Amino acid sequence: MAETRFGRQTPTASVVLPYTDTLGPEAVALYNGSGRTAIPWQELLCYDIMAVDRDGLWVHQKFGYSVPRRNGKNEVIVMREMWGLKNGEKICHTAHRTTTSTAAWKRLCDILTKAGYIELGRARRDFVPPEKSFRTNKQHGLETIEVTGGGSIVFRTRTASGGLGEGFDLLVIDEAQEYTTEQETALIYTVTDSKNPQTVFCGTPPTLVSAGTVFQKMREGTLAGGRYATGWAEWSVEQQPKDLTDPEIWYQVNPSMGYHLDERKIRAEWDGDKDPLDFVIQRLGYWFRYSLQSAISRGEWEALKLQTLPELTGPLFVGVKYGKDGTNAAMSLAVKTGDGNILVEGLDVRPIRAGNDWILDLLEKLRPAATVVDGAGAQNLLAEAMKARSLKKPVLPTVKEIITANAAFEQMLSAGTLRHMGQPSLTETVANCEKRAIGTGGGFGYKSLKDGQDICLLDSVILAAWACSEAREKRRQRISY
Repeated sequence: MAETRFGRQTPTASVVLPYTDTLGPEAVALYNGSGRTAIPWQELLCYDIMAVDRDGLWVHQKFGYSVPRRNGKNEVIVMREMWGLKNGEKICHTAHRTTTSTAAWKRLCDILTKAGYIELGRARRDFVPPEKSFRTNKQHGLETIEVTGGGSIVFRTRTASGGLGEGFDLLVIDEAQEYTTEQETALIYTVTDSKNPQTVFCGTPPTLVSAGTVFQKMREGTLAGGRYATGWAEWSVEQQPKDLTDPEIWYQVNPSMGYHLDERKIRAEWDGDKDPLDFVIQRLGYWFRYSLQSAISRGEWEALKLQTLPELTGPLFVGVKYGKDGTNAAMSLAVKTGDGNILVEGLDVRPIRAGNDWILDLLEKLRPAATVVDGAGAQNLLAEAMKARSLKKPVLPTVKEIITANAAFEQMLSAGTLRHMGQPSLTETVANCEKRAIGTGGGFGYKSLKDGQDICLLDSVILAAWACSEAREKRRQRISY
C-alpha cells in the first residue's frame, strides 16, 4: 500500500513577529475536544495568531492568512472563536454574504455541541444553566451565540455602515478578499475600546470579480515589513505555472492534501474547460501584483459603443505605440464626428520584429493630419523611415505630453465624448487595465491587469484621441467689401 503524501504544512510566505508564549494550544485542545482533529498547518497557524507578549497581550493585533479553496481555513477561525467564547471575549464575525455568515454560525454551534456544550432553550426563572452551555439567536442574518459564564459572538454581513456604535474584542473578517475600504471604515474602530483587541482576516486571493482591496494591500504592506503588530501567512505560487496539472505544485500550496483533499478531487476540478486563471487563483493561491479591478469598467466602455458608423468630419489622426516590453507595436486612429465627439479605432497590433513597413504602408494610405509616435528608441527609427517615404513628420511626445494625453482621455471618458465601434480586442484591453504612476507630480498612464497582455493598443488609441482633440479646425477666411 502506497504511503500517504501530505501537502506542505508551513506557509510559502509569511511574516510572524517573534514570540515565546502562545495561547494557541488551549484553542486547539478545545477544538479537538469536539471530536475533530486539527491538521498540523491549522495548529501551527493558530499558535502564530494567538501569540502573546509578557503582559498577555496579542503580539499580532492584526493577522491575515490566505489558503486555496476547500483546505479548511475556517477551522482556524473556529479555534480562535471557541477560545474567545470560553474566555469572555465579545466577538464579531463578518462575511461578504449572508449565506457565509450563517454557515459560520451553524458550524460553530455544531462544534460547540460536539465539544460537550448544551444548547439552551427559553430559560425558566429557577433554572440554573450548566457550566458548558450556550444560547443562540437563530434569526437569519442576525445570528448570535452566548456562552454561559463566557463570551458572545454576533454574525453579520458587511455593509458600509454595519458595526458602527458597537464594540468588540475580536473582529473576524471572513471572505477577506471582498473587504472594501468603505467597510473597513465602518468596522476598524469597533475593537478600539477593547483592552486586548485583535482582528483576523481569512480569505483567498481576489478573483476578477472581487471588489475588495483591503486584503491585498494588507498582504503587500505586511510582506514588505511596513505594518505595525501585523502577521501574515499564505500558501501560494509566485508565478502562473506552465503545467497546471502538475501534482507537485498542488502539494506545495494545498496544505490539506492527504487529509481531506487528494489528487483525484483536484483533477476533477481541472477538466481542461475551466478558466485557467480562475484555477490558478482559487486552487493554487496565485496573487496578482496589482488590483484586479479595472480602472475603466466594461460597462463604462460599452456605454460609449456605437451601433452604426456616424458622420465623420475633419481629417484622421493616428497614434503609434511601441510596447514597453519590446514585444508589440500598435496603431490606432481617431476622427471627429458630426455631433462633436471623437471616434477611435484600433488598426492593428503586430510584433515589433515584423518591422515598420506595415505602419508605413497604412500611413501612406491614410495620410493623417498628424501621427503621434511613442516608444523609446523605436520612435526615432520610425520617424526616419517616414522621412524617407516623404510622410509628414511625426509628433514625438514628451513625458509631460503623455501625461496630458492620458488625463485628456480620462476626461473624454467621463464626459462621454469618446466613441468606438465595439472592437473585441480593444474592449478586452480597456476593460482589463489599471492606472500606473508617471513621474512624481500625480501623472498617470495605464498598465494591463493580465500577465502577458500588452497595453500598447490602448496607449495608441489615447495618443490618437489626444492628437484629434488638440487639433484646431481651420476656419474659412471671410472677405467683405
